[in-house]
Amino acid sequence: MEKLTELFRKKISSTSLDFVRSLESQINWDARLICIRGARGTGKTTLMLQHIKKTFGNNLSKVIYVSLDNLYFADNSLVDFADSFAKRGGTHIFFDEVHKYPDWSKALKNIYDDYPELHIAFTGSSLLEILNARSDLSRRALVYNIQGLSFREYLNLLAKTDFPVLTLEEIIENHESISADVVSKIRPFEYFEDYLKFGYYPYFLEGKDDYYDRLNETVNMILEVELPLLRKLDVSYIARIKKLLTVIGKSAPFIPNTTELASKIQIARQTLLQYFQYLEESRLIFQVFKESRGLGTLEKPDKIFLENTNLMFLLGKAETNTGNVRETFAFNQLSKNHEVLFSEQSDFLVDKKITFEVGGKNKKRKQIKEIPDSFILADDIEFGTDRRIPLWLLGFLY
Repeated sequence: MEKLTELFRKKISSTSLDFVRSLESQINWDARLICIRGARGTGKTTLMLQHIKKTFGNNLSKVIYVSLDNLYFADNSLVDFADSFAKRGGTHIFFDEVHKYPDWSKALKNIYDDYPELHIAFTGSSLLEILNARSDLSRRALVYNIQGLSFREYLNLLAKTDFPVLTLEEIIENHESISADVVSKIRPFEYFEDYLKFGYYPYFLEGKDDYYDRLNETVNMILEVELPLLRKLDVSYIARIKKLLTVIGKSAPFIPNTTELASKIQIARQTLLQYFQYLEESRLIFQVFKESRGLGTLEKPDKIFLENTNLMFLLGKAETNTGNVRETFAFNQLSKNHEVLFSEQSDFLVDKKITFEVGGKNKKRKQIKEIPDSFILADDIEFGTDRRIPLWLLGFLY
């Protein structure tokens, strides 16, 4: 344990608090069992370490952080580790990469039940199943999902601004005054294009030159390591899922022809729908439907998006279309806290009541003018008027 403590203290000493994700302040850290789940590369580890430094910086003896891919856990059990830590007076354990530990859910359940003095927080892949794990943790754990950086967070990080999170209602009702306030402090389009290409995953701070190499590595790790580990998928099928993702990347967003796609990938149609589900759970794509669907329901999606615009520039490369990028950005930012459905009359129906059409600065309301609560999300404008809202302002939703 001494070596793990040494590694933990070293990580804390190098953790910066200059920029902290807004999710950190939204988590109920007083809960006894907390799960932070998200795609690889979205900043789960940093978020956890920053909270530890902010909260326990002057009393690190009560807390410890460990990554469960550490070789220590090849010969030592999680329960024994927690037992030893509790006997030393520890109160808070932060487990990173929990999915790397066999039977992690059973071990966490035992620690939670047998050591009431301990508070446990853990991170895991977006593929992590809390409800369906062998030891159901859904009644015990508070689960938080972390997404990549919003445009607001990207601005606050790079431009050293302090813009707050806005609700969709605030944006719709007050977008004219809000955009005027933002533009008085920074010029959004000085940053927006780079955000769409490089700004979603926090590791862009390590350099843009090899950003897509890192992003490609992230995608490969999700497909080659996390999918087989957490969905028990035979590695021989991974090549077909990669091929499917490449096909999607060159076309998304698009209305899929499942028969044609299945033939192209040389798989059965039902297998194709299962692959869509895997890619969505991996936070690599979004499936959009006309109606709400049940958890785990396999249906043909009405439209498919890549999860974020950075993936579009990695997978689509020269074929990336401006209109598709706009739609993907809007869907990504809206979907964090809202239900977004496919609409026959427009681009999106949000929370089953708000209609959005996405376009350039000259986009007209002609096709949606008769629809109540309908709005244009217009790119290339700093300020909106009435029912024309600047597209970039959606980036302030989280």
